[in-house]
Amino acid sequence: MNYEELLRRTAAGAAPDTAEIARLLQAPDEAAEQALFAAAYEVKKEYCSNLVNLRGLIEFSNICTRDCLYCGIRKSNRKVSRYQMSIDEIVAAARCAGEFGYGSVVLQSGERSDPEFVEQVTEILRQIAALPWDLGVTLSCGEQSPETYRQWREAGAKRYLLRIESSDPEIFARIHPPECHYRDRVAALERLKTAGYQVGTGVMIGLPEQTWEHLAADIDFFRRMDADMIGMGPYLPQDDTPLGVQHPDLPGMAEQRLQMALRMIAVTRLVLRDVNIAATTALQAIDPESGRERGILAGANVIMPNVGDVAHRRDYQLYNGKPDLDENSAQVRQKLLDSLARIGERPRFNAHGDPEHFFTRMKQR
Repeated sequence: MNYEELLRRTAAGAAPDTAEIARLLQAPDEAAEQALFAAAYEVKKEYCSNLVNLRGLIEFSNICTRDCLYCGIRKSNRKVSRYQMSIDEIVAAARCAGEFGYGSVVLQSGERSDPEFVEQVTEILRQIAALPWDLGVTLSCGEQSPETYRQWREAGAKRYLLRIESSDPEIFARIHPPECHYRDRVAALERLKTAGYQVGTGVMIGLPEQTWEHLAADIDFFRRMDADMIGMGPYLPQDDTPLGVQHPDLPGMAEQRLQMALRMIAVTRLVLRDVNIAATTALQAIDPESGRERGILAGANVIMPNVGDVAHRRDYQLYNGKPDLDENSAQVRQKLLDSLARIGERPRFNAHGDPEHFFTRMKQR
């Protein structure tokens, strides 16, 4: 079967195996790549229309107990000024998201599981739930116990993003410290499903020694995990990390990773169809003018504009080149609306923007 026929069959709903997914990712030329993006965009319109779900991003703490080799806020990085937003500051940022009509917020932090942190997040969720807007809340706070996941779900969290970063156990081990275990990450994703969350995961694209076959296996992992949301983007080195020092970018590498990420978005849309897929900030880091928009046109349907305080953004740089460091939330919003209008997409205001996949999955339980 040639590439064109494989793409046509997959776009029509056939379920490719992992080898076929790898073939789809390796579009043989620019025309095939553009056909891949176009097919994924049509499937995105079928399941998500031309509406983009907006999530107000609040990076509320960069204090982390983990030492992941790729991450700029890893606990061993002494160059980072650590911060913890107060509950009032976090709720004010959520209020801003409500006023902007975003309909949903993402609370993201370094990974902690101490009782003080757990209770603080619980109180944040309760106060956000009391705001005059019906805000959907996504948490991205790392691995937690079943009890903590249940507590946060009962307090108002609706979604949880826990990226696997690589579904290959060997790659996972190479980019994480010895105390971080692949099996624990997978078990945490299962706990989230049991607790009733819309479950999100994702990977970095373009890691050292990563192949198209690894990336195809990542998409198959999303499928086998029955994930509802996917948040993935190109790997970007951070100068103050072991991985960034060992594998610095060479000319052209960032754009190559961006193209790989766009293909991953497209093939993930074709394979998973009714999930939410984010056009992540890492796309914008490589292509500030149109990175996120290229993600949408490749099949993504979620964007997460930052609504947190500008004062903290330079201290939450997971990778080099983070955009919008000096622009306030209103400026970020206007740029986003203008860019969506340019590509014929519309923001979905005042709605949670839940993935249809979640409701289908829950019916099948």
